Amino acid sequence: MLPFPPARAPTLQRALATLASEDATERGAIFTRDEVVDAMLDLSEYTADRPLHRLRLLEPSFGAGDFLLPAVRRLLEAFRRHGGSPATALQLAPCVRAVEIHRASHDTTRDALITLLTTWGASPADAASLTQTWLVLDDFLLADLPTGFDLVVGNPPYVRQERIPDPLLAEYRRRFATIYDRADLYIPFYERGLRSLAPGGRLAFICANRWVKNKYGGPLRELIARDFHLRFYINMEGTHAFRSDVIAYPSITVIERKPSGPAADLTRIAARPEVTRASLGKLVSAMLNGGPASDARIEEVRHAVRPDDPWLLDEARQLRLVRDLEARFVELEAVGCRVGIGVATGLDRVFIGDFDQLPVEPERKLRLAMARDLTDGRIRWGGRGVINPFEPDGSLARLDRYPRFRAFLEQHREAIAARHCAKKSADGWYRTIDRIWPDLAARPKILIPDIKGELDATVDEGRLYPHHNLYWVTSEAWDLAALATVLRSSIAVMFVAAYSVKMAGGFLRFQAQYLRRIRVPAWGKVPLAVRKALIAAPPADPVAIDAAVFELYGLSRADHALVTEIAQAARVRRKG
Repeated sequence: MLPFPPARAPTLQRALATLASEDATERGAIFTRDEVVDAMLDLSEYTADRPLHRLRLLEPSFGAGDFLLPAVRRLLEAFRRHGGSPATALQLAPCVRAVEIHRASHDTTRDALITLLTTWGASPADAASLTQTWLVLDDFLLADLPTGFDLVVGNPPYVRQERIPDPLLAEYRRRFATIYDRADLYIPFYERGLRSLAPGGRLAFICANRWVKNKYGGPLRELIARDFHLRFYINMEGTHAFRSDVIAYPSITVIERKPSGPAADLTRIAARPEVTRASLGKLVSAMLNGGPASDARIEEVRHAVRPDDPWLLDEARQLRLVRDLEARFVELEAVGCRVGIGVATGLDRVFIGDFDQLPVEPERKLRLAMARDLTDGRIRWGGRGVINPFEPDGSLARLDRYPRFRAFLEQHREAIAARHCAKKSADGWYRTIDRIWPDLAARPKILIPDIKGELDATVDEGRLYPHHNLYWVTSEAWDLAALATVLRSSIAVMFVAAYSVKMAGGFLRFQAQYLRRIRVPAWGKVPLAVRKALIAAPPADPVAIDAAVFELYGLSRADHALVTEIAQAARVRRKG
């Protein structure tokens, strides 16, 4: 067993040993290119011309030493510049702490660090003493570490919750308030790193950027908005930031203890820089000094960081426009609309089939709309249906009232009862995960597929029940044909793109939480001519759609062009 502190409970020791023994992929170890590491150290102002021997650096997951070794090289150079020498190397003992859970990575990096120190001129004994002080073989989230660091830097591990042993996850949840919903392991790395900072200290991570917008990042965003300042944000999506090709949407964040004054709400942002020393060097210099005036790749945004909302860090012009529209209009559900998601059954192969062939009473099945049934603003129903175990009042249908329904369920009882939702509800073993409300099928509504290259809104006049990969919108006030035009428009795509995380391939997620962010006027305030234009706009005519919707929002010609540009960049067209 690995030599983690023996005072920990045996269950935690075993869980740590399991996590530490995984291969690099399972441990979430992704290695950062040297050019990116140097840029991040420069951006953090951890440079050899400063008295680094008076600062304290923490690397929470040092792996192969991607950040640690370059940082120590800078420390040694700075120490020499300020009068230090290899003979007094032990004075550097307080300057570094670096943690790694994986024994082989720890030992390999320790050996490389000893070689670096002895090559610099330190004695073997001093080199061994420093590395023993600097390096910690442990789990960063549990290790007994000091605080008061001037810089926390690195690339935290990308590990999903389901890969973390249950006892360990329970202990993490006990210690870290930011582990919420399906938060990945890097979230508590942020929390502990931030809480380890000294006054004026900075945290610089390259990490997946989903947390800045999605649900599980909420508590971390709230912590940062309250106590810290997002100084720099560089979107690295689509760049070669790592030594291997990985499916990730990374960004560089530099966060500091909240300063006072006008700079407290100012963030400098950049997107997708070329990963070369020259390009990144120029960008970092401008980030630290001249800002947008010295590099056109940089933008400055104020009030992008809010405690309750996703952060809009894509582009300053987009943030300005979205904030303006949010100030002038209200969210969909504030004007008589409702947004929801279709049914998840937990066992589609049993609950879903050809509608005419489902062997149950007519009351126990509904025509089902699938995402593939929606094309170019029209529904071409594929003939699928869903078994409905619920009565109109939401109660489970009694099996003694529906013999064909009961026979069908009993035929598949083993598979149906094995579902998680069935085990949670002993007397409702045949319920679907989501409750089905039959009156929704009969209600006129707009159907929207979840993951698409663009927002595809289709009106169902009241024939179909949506599947779980479809979202629906109903309205007591708005004309649905007009509302569908708004939802197909570039403005709607811009709103969703501002708040949504992207999937592989760049596809947006048109989920309820993002659809609700779309702002609209009350239907009663829409002029008659604009109403007619919205209703008349053909579903497959983007020019007519945008013309009507831009008139609805009263946008200037310049804003027309900006919205169109943003939406075109966000849309993804399928090949072929």
